[in-house]
Amino acid sequence: MSDDIILQARGLGISFGGVDAVKAVDFDLRQRELRCLIGPNGAGKTTFFRLLSGQYAPTRGSVTFRGQPLSGLKPWQIARLGIGIKTQVPSLFEGLSVKENIDVAARARLRGRAVAPVVADVLEHIGLGDLRHRPCAELAHGQRQWVELGQMLAMKPAVALLDEPAAGMTHGESLKTVQIIRDITRHSAVIVVEHDMDFIRMIGDCVTVFERGAVIAQGSFAEISRDPQVRAAYLGRKEAADA
Repeated sequence: MSDDIILQARGLGISFGGVDAVKAVDFDLRQRELRCLIGPNGAGKTTFFRLLSGQYAPTRGSVTFRGQPLSGLKPWQIARLGIGIKTQVPSLFEGLSVKENIDVAARARLRGRAVAPVVADVLEHIGLGDLRHRPCAELAHGQRQWVELGQMLAMKPAVALLDEPAAGMTHGESLKTVQIIRDITRHSAVIVVEHDMDFIRMIGDCVTVFERGAVIAQGSFAEISRDPQVRAAYLGRKEAADA
């Protein structure tokens, strides 16, 4: 494994009832890289994401993090190694305030006087300083997403796995989300699973495209958007041929 590769999958796949949801995928993620996983519904991208995070046990293949095999580890054990997970539906301490949720995340990494300045910095980055004392249960959807991304900023995991971080957001909210994710990449490698192509266009440094459980293309957004296989997967083969 190359020194700069932090997360690697080899021949990774899973089957459900004899159907290959993910076939045998090879995948390399480098330190502080921003990678997007895209594909039409049912392509296998979210299943692959869950294999990387330990939510699913693979039928075949392996995942290694900094050279350490993750096979057999529980999701919480994988998280303790330095892999942070943000699910599509925000998972927050609803009764705690915005500040308290960020504080809990910061204390997973820091102690004592080091916590307060990190919490203050994160609140500024996610733009929720004025709502720091608001219970998370009272926040709007986009704000809740930003709090969970703020937790990633506070924890600084080696790898951050983000499942549809812009789901349900307006264009303006998505722009802010892009900036927060860029902030996360200052310290973490990031994998973003998304289906919103406008969002991917804004953030897609390197895009891996799934279709029918396999990787069919990889490159910049401009490169994959010109790929005939990708166009066929998203538009349908007849429409892609006519486009």
